[in-house]
Amino acid sequence: MSERALEHFHHSFQTLSKTLPGAELAWLRSARRHAFEQFEAVGFPTTQLEDWKYTNVATIAKRSWHFTSSHSGDLDVARIVDDIVPDNTVGRLVFVNGCHMPRLARVPMLPEGAFVGSLTRAIRELPERLRDIIAQPAPNDGFAALNTAFLSDGYVVLLPPDSAIDAPLVMLFLTDEAGLAMHPFNVILAGACSRCSIVEQYVGIADDAYLLNTVTKIVAGDEADVQHCRVQQEARSAFHIARVDVTQQRASRFTSHSFAFGGALSRTQIDTRLQAVDTYAELNGLYFVGARQHVDHHTRIDHEKPHGTSREYYRGVLDGASHGVFNGNVIVRRDAQQTNTHQANYNLLLSRDAQIDTKPQLEIHADDVKCTHGATVGQLDGNQLFYLRSRGIDERIARALLVWAFARDSVERVSIGVVRSKLTKLLLARTPEGEHIRGLI
Repeated sequence: MSERALEHFHHSFQTLSKTLPGAELAWLRSARRHAFEQFEAVGFPTTQLEDWKYTNVATIAKRSWHFTSSHSGDLDVARIVDDIVPDNTVGRLVFVNGCHMPRLARVPMLPEGAFVGSLTRAIRELPERLRDIIAQPAPNDGFAALNTAFLSDGYVVLLPPDSAIDAPLVMLFLTDEAGLAMHPFNVILAGACSRCSIVEQYVGIADDAYLLNTVTKIVAGDEADVQHCRVQQEARSAFHIARVDVTQQRASRFTSHSFAFGGALSRTQIDTRLQAVDTYAELNGLYFVGARQHVDHHTRIDHEKPHGTSREYYRGVLDGASHGVFNGNVIVRRDAQQTNTHQANYNLLLSRDAQIDTKPQLEIHADDVKCTHGATVGQLDGNQLFYLRSRGIDERIARALLVWAFARDSVERVSIGVVRSKLTKLLLARTPEGEHIRGLI
């Protein structure tokens, strides 16, 4: 990163740090300062790093981003929000250009002791509950460090033991401001035997270049069940960087669904640590891109203790001159005997210029385990296409049906009915000849 670019970030941090939420808290000021010092030391990742070998973020590093919205409170987005989250049985928080919009929120009845609200409100009302998770040293990642340094808003879900929020909660992030860099910091703390379903949805409502650099921290207590779904529909000129860090305790269940449709460049990293016995993690994902879009998914499932189970299913559909990256790393530690894990990545290339770099990995240090993995890259099956054509189906519709069938597998893994229905509509809108397919299914 150039000295001029670094100076811009330094000046912005010095200017904003005194006005960011929680600036009066000494521990938060210290956490932000240490994070920015780390960012100054490591900068943005480069393609010389193995984990970033196929994803070049030089364009992000060169831009002179601004860090506060000039007009988020002036936008009337109520109709857009109602179109995206129309179901009254679904709770929601809404963020516009990085700022929470309380008037658009719809929070269901909460169990006693639970909290669902914005990060700014949580810092004001429950700072000690967030101290340990915010003040954790950031990983050796410039984007994560930058997020902690500039964190200003996001959502917080706190569930006490033996409680549940039955309605899915949609955390909707809308952006329409060119040149804006946002750093949402999100927290889910699920107490023992608690249960919740959280959907993060990122939508660009104007085709402008902006940066959304988000971090989500999740802690699943003993026997907790956390379902977490990310839907990325950023503007075609936008940049989306996401990190999800998960800690799992005894017999907890964590289910992740990650869907990437938008953005000029997007990267999602999902890491889960299975720190106790009898834990279960399932990571499911779909990236569906075209034109010159670049989409990157990195995942890490770390089995630390015995009797852990993990499943990972990622699919990619790539058209035009798009580029996909998948790197899935499963680690089985020496103490993690009787681990059962399976990983699969399947990719469908619809054009000659589309490309995918896929790297499923197993790192096994235990001897009593059952571990499998695999990856495929291919085009539409000629035999299947011939079969549909022989039944009188037009070639364009036949191709679209095969694409739909391939991608639909990822959507069908989502167990939340209202979310699965919404994703089905999004997938049909993305699939060529989607309207014709709708009439056939």
